[in-house]
Amino acid sequence: MNKEFKFDFGIGTAASGYIKIGQESLYDAEKGYGFEDISRVYAIDREASQAGELRRDFCIPLETAFIVEVPNGNYSVTVMMGDTLTATETTIKSGEGRLLVHKLQTAAGQFIKRSMGVHVADERLKLVFSGIAPRINSLEIKASAQIVTVFLAGDSTVTDQEAESYPYAGWGQMLPHLLNASAAVSNHAKSGRSSKSFIDEGRLDAIFQVIQPNDYLFIQFGHNDQKPDEERRTEPDTTYKHYLKKYIDGARERGAVPVLVTPVHRRFFDDKGQLENTHGDYLQAVKELGQSEDVPVIDLAEKTRQLYESYGVERSKTLFMWAVPGEFPNHPAGVRDNTHFQEAGAIQVAKLVVEGIREQQLNPLMLFLH
Repeated sequence: MNKEFKFDFGIGTAASGYIKIGQESLYDAEKGYGFEDISRVYAIDREASQAGELRRDFCIPLETAFIVEVPNGNYSVTVMMGDTLTATETTIKSGEGRLLVHKLQTAAGQFIKRSMGVHVADERLKLVFSGIAPRINSLEIKASAQIVTVFLAGDSTVTDQEAESYPYAGWGQMLPHLLNASAAVSNHAKSGRSSKSFIDEGRLDAIFQVIQPNDYLFIQFGHNDQKPDEERRTEPDTTYKHYLKKYIDGARERGAVPVLVTPVHRRFFDDKGQLENTHGDYLQAVKELGQSEDVPVIDLAEKTRQLYESYGVERSKTLFMWAVPGEFPNHPAGVRDNTHFQEAGAIQVAKLVVEGIREQQLNPLMLFLH
C-alpha cells in the first residue's frame, strides 16, 4: 500500500501529480480509495472564476466519508477548503468520530489549507465530512515518522463513542482538533473499563506494542474502579495506585511520557448548587501517586467542577447527554445522563485538558497546540 497520496476533488482533468476524485468516485478496493457513499456527493466546477486549478473545482460531500487504504502509522493530512463564489463551512472527523476540523468557515473567494496529524491503526484512513456547506478542493496524505502520538487510556468519558450514539462523545474524541499537525491522537479508551480491567483485557499491552520514545500516555480512570464487581474494583490507597503505576512504568520503560489525569466529575449538585464529589478518595490517590512517582497530573476533576458550577444546575445539562424525546434521532425516547458528555461538552472538557497541558508545561507537546 502507498504511504503518500494527492487528490484533486471536482470535475475535469486532475492537476499535475494529483488523482482526480469526482462525485462518482465510489470506494474501490483495488484502487484503495474512494467515497464510502456517493449518493450525496456533488462535484462543482467554477471554470469562469480564473482560480488556480485546485481552486476552480471541488466536491461537496454531505455526511459521507472518504476512505484511503494506508499502512498503520501517523500521517500528515492536508485539506484545502473554499469556494470562489460563496461562503463555506466544513467539519472533518477521522475514524470513529475523532474531531479534526470543527466548523471551519471561509468567505467567498477565500481558501484555507489545514494540516493535521492523524493516527491510523486499522490500515484505513477514514475522513468523514459534514457541515452546513462543506467544500473539499484537495487532499494530501503523507506518512510521517516525526509526528508525536498522544495515546489515551481511559473509560467512556474519554473514548471514541460510536457514530450511532451521536451526540455522545468522549473528550479524547474531541482532542485532535486542538492539536496541530505535529501531534496525533491514538484513543484506546474503552467504555466500562477500570485501571484493572483495561490491563487484564490486554489493552495496555496493545499500547505498549506500538508506543515510541517521546510519545505520551494520558491515563484517566476512576469511574469504574468504584464498581463492586471483582473484574473492575480497585481500592484507592492500594490496588488503584498499583495498577496505575503499571501504566507509568511501562511508558517510561519505552521512553514515553506518562501523564496522570484525575477522572472528570459527574453532574451531581447539592442543595446549594455545589458539585458533589462522587469519586471519593480516588482523586487524592491520583495526586499522591503523581507526586511520589514524579509524574505530571492534570486535575481534570477540579477543572470540570469549576466548569459545571460556572454553568449552574440547569445550563450544565447542555454539557451532558440530556435530551427530550425527539431531540436527537439516535435517542428518540430522550436521555438523562449525568456522566457522559454530548459533543459540545466533550469539546469543552478537551479544552480543559489542553489547559492542563500548558499548566504542566509538557514540552514539546505544549508547542503542538492550536
